[in-house]
Amino acid sequence: MVSSRVLLVDDNAENRYILSRVLTRAGLIVEECASGKVALQEVLKQPDIVILDVKLPDVSGYEVCRRIKSHPITANTPVLQISATFVSSESRVMALEGGADSYLTHPIDPTVLLATVRSLLRLKQAETVSRQSAEQWQATFDALAEGLALLDRKNRIVRCNRSFASIAGINSSELIGQNGETVLKKIIGTADFLHNIGPARYTSEYHHERRCFHITIDPIISAAQSAGSIVVLADVTEHKVAEQTLLNSEKLAATGRMAHVIAHEINNPLQALTSLIYLSATTAVKTEVRDYLSQAIEELNRISRITKQVLSFHRDTNCWVPLDLSEILESAIALYGPQIEAKNLNVEYQRTRTPKVKGFPGELRQVFANLLGNAVDASPEHATIRLRLQPLVRHGVQGVRLTVRDSGHGIPKGVQRHVFEPFFTTKELKGSGLGLWLSQTIVTKHHGSLRLWSSTRPERSGTCVMLFLPALSEAVQDSIAS
Repeated sequence: MVSSRVLLVDDNAENRYILSRVLTRAGLIVEECASGKVALQEVLKQPDIVILDVKLPDVSGYEVCRRIKSHPITANTPVLQISATFVSSESRVMALEGGADSYLTHPIDPTVLLATVRSLLRLKQAETVSRQSAEQWQATFDALAEGLALLDRKNRIVRCNRSFASIAGINSSELIGQNGETVLKKIIGTADFLHNIGPARYTSEYHHERRCFHITIDPIISAAQSAGSIVVLADVTEHKVAEQTLLNSEKLAATGRMAHVIAHEINNPLQALTSLIYLSATTAVKTEVRDYLSQAIEELNRISRITKQVLSFHRDTNCWVPLDLSEILESAIALYGPQIEAKNLNVEYQRTRTPKVKGFPGELRQVFANLLGNAVDASPEHATIRLRLQPLVRHGVQGVRLTVRDSGHGIPKGVQRHVFEPFFTTKELKGSGLGLWLSQTIVTKHHGSLRLWSSTRPERSGTCVMLFLPALSEAVQDSIAS
């Protein structure tokens, strides 16, 4: 066991000798000095205890004690003040109020001295253990991903961890003492539940400013009455986004499977019907009837193309494949055919020969469907949606750009910067707020980019979304062509 170190400060050599002998015999290591200035230097070496005479030749022992207790390095060092001159109760009070942990006057009984020193050492050890435990607890507290805050019975913040401060956007030190109700209102939009916290745990979820939080409050009961509460706050936005994305993907997959089955079942009788009408048209019948049959054949061919596109829309692969984006865009147009016809929209599709890109067809179909679906929703009746697919070299990279332009009311500038954020929607209850966020995620995965421009000016209102995807290398293009 390591012996405790004692700094003995006394200008009287005889007193130092006697006290040093008593302390050394008790197994303590004693270091001596005779002035206040030297003592202030030696105490920085952090002895376990300081025995300090009040009357020193340069600096008063009271002042030395005050400086020891005010210095961050030595503040926790126990100070035992001694004196042969200042023996009154007033002197003792002055020493204790100045920061001394104990006070003895000469003549000092050796047993009393040792008992006092050991008591102060035990107190320091207990404080050290307590401080270390508090530091360990705080480190554990801060390591938690959830935000934790301790509120008193008046809902003032007594303590909080780093995660809570990060969620609140305020430094931990500034949060202490603030009204917990005010802070929670800023984070989750409300805190009325704090007034109704009973003896049972309270838990709920709140959406506020496109973020989702799960909050749990456990009351602290002391002597059969509330002594405060512990608030656990978790930002579950990413979890909710992933959950909603999975749900939407499952819905899309289910819709695709259903469309696949319906298109497949329609396709078989459609082929037979096409053959029968063809035979009828080639038989000697009236010209008027033949014209009707020709129109019927055209409509059947159109339906046949739609069913084939719907069938291809559902197919996907587990790995990337070379893709012709015009085919994917045409399948998306076919998918939204009923909505386009219902609003009497005109779709102008301008395309030039484009190189193939590398990607996952199912994911890119979802992106194209999202962009076209947004344009259809935004367009007023009898409006025009302009689609353009063209080759483009961007920042030295050859690729393909898709432009989707509508003539709707447009998106205000203050709103545009949020359109790619999860859960943000301009469709109120009609949208999930995940379409553009998911589209951007998929495009980024394909090493492309997605940008948006919009205007709300009456003479040229509308929104234009530009998607860019890098093309396959020329060597790969040539190998596919061969």
